[in-house]
Amino acid sequence: MKQILPLGVYYLLIPFLHACSNDPSAPSEVVPNKTTELKSIPTLDYTVLGSYPHDITSYTEGLVFHNNQLYESTGATDDLPQTRSLFGVVDLSTGKINVKTELDRQKYFGEGIAFLNGKIYQLTYKTKVGFIYDAATFKALGQFTFPSKEGWGLTTDSKYLIMSDGTNILTYIDPNNLQAVKKMDVSENNYTTSYLNELEYINGYIYANIYTTNTIVKIDVVNSQVIAKLDLTPLVKSAKGIYPGSLDMNGIAFDSTNNKIYVTGKMWPKIFQIDFDH
Repeated sequence: MKQILPLGVYYLLIPFLHACSNDPSAPSEVVPNKTTELKSIPTLDYTVLGSYPHDITSYTEGLVFHNNQLYESTGATDDLPQTRSLFGVVDLSTGKINVKTELDRQKYFGEGIAFLNGKIYQLTYKTKVGFIYDAATFKALGQFTFPSKEGWGLTTDSKYLIMSDGTNILTYIDPNNLQAVKKMDVSENNYTTSYLNELEYINGYIYANIYTTNTIVKIDVVNSQVIAKLDLTPLVKSAKGIYPGSLDMNGIAFDSTNNKIYVTGKMWPKIFQIDFDH
């Protein structure tokens, strides 16, 4: 796992790190014009409205609400043999997943899922393969490939599938031909915002977990800028206080019918219902 530096220190080190990198594949950082004043990105206040059990063997990669049910997708990592690559409906009384489909963990690492036009789309991590299922029967309908080197989070704006790949790029995919139609280069004050992970589309904005941090960012889809943040450190501490094996925060789902938002993390003991200005 990569070490994450404090943001202020990281900004100071950017020119040095860039000059010392000999890796041609290393992402370059965009340094703001010195004459441009950095905008203060607001941190959104939120209220915890309740919590529900969550299976501590669930290595959460995706969380989504559909037809009055909460779905979760999980991955299987080699160093945690209890983990599985699957998705299904979460029983909020127990935290257990009613499994609808499961991938061979020897071949695939399951990632984010999204519902669109009567189908479920599921990403995998490094195999560049996505799977398609019927949203009513969960019958497998086919596969697709995507241009990114890795698959991470997945959401939809009701027209396109929108995926993350661990960088600062969000890729829009046309569900009719499964081709990438555009890419969004996400940044904050002209600095690239990398490690975009699990995604949720809420009222015209994209919310993204930032991998290995306690932060969810709010992205304006018009200009690709981070315009607000959620700091969920208190929830991370709460989860680890209950179960020390809790790992990274990951997972945000929006119940648009009842205006409810749920968040959780990898192998957390709880799913939290929170509310904020969205």
